[in-house]
Amino acid sequence: MGWSTREVAELAGTTLKTVRHYHKIGLLDEPERTANGYKQYRIGHLIRLLRIRRLVDLGVPLSDIAAVEESDEGAEQVLRALDAELAASIERQQRMREELASILRHRAMVDLPPGFSTAAAEAPDAERSLLLLFSRVLKPSAMAALRELHAESPDPVGKEFDTLPADASEDVRQDLAERFAPIARRQRRDFPALVDPATPQDEAVARSVVAQGLVEVYNPAQIDVLQRLNALLEGQ
Repeated sequence: MGWSTREVAELAGTTLKTVRHYHKIGLLDEPERTANGYKQYRIGHLIRLLRIRRLVDLGVPLSDIAAVEESDEGAEQVLRALDAELAASIERQQRMREELASILRHRAMVDLPPGFSTAAAEAPDAERSLLLLFSRVLKPSAMAALRELHAESPDPVGKEFDTLPADASEDVRQDLAERFAPIARRQRRDFPALVDPATPQDEAVARSVVAQGLVEVYNPAQIDVLQRLNALLEGQ
């Protein structure tokens, strides 16, 4: 007694097309044919199919099944590599779930790069937009410094800068820049990665992105304050 290709596929919980593919790549031997030319699969074929499906269900690629079956060493190597991939995938998915949970609590978190605290979600739209831009052009160490910096309570001077109107007088701009200077100096001291935030090969691109980003998200008065602040820091 034997089974047709369709019947053995159904018994193995797979498809006719899959069985034929296993034949094509050499994973499953062709069965003998009856006098009328029909294939007759036996119990050995079914067991073989079930073993293949078992490995496939575990995530073993078809190209690695032969290595798993050839030796214990080959099997261990393939299965350990698969286990490492699964562990990394689980860790990545867990991080994604944690980030999704944060976003569900604070919708503004979706506008921030990964790893920022909920305190950063309270930052103005302009600042969150800049952080997204920075995440594409700054070094990991610089982004780590920004994450740590934005975990702190916002400085009153920073809040004043965020709400600075475009028509602020020159005296107001200069005063704000001067009060900002010691804060910026402390940040440079406490977070040295922010002094040279981009790699040398990416510096030109980073400067371009940062400059255009600042112009797009800040008003002219705020840009002027940043320019004055930069002059004060360079002249220290």
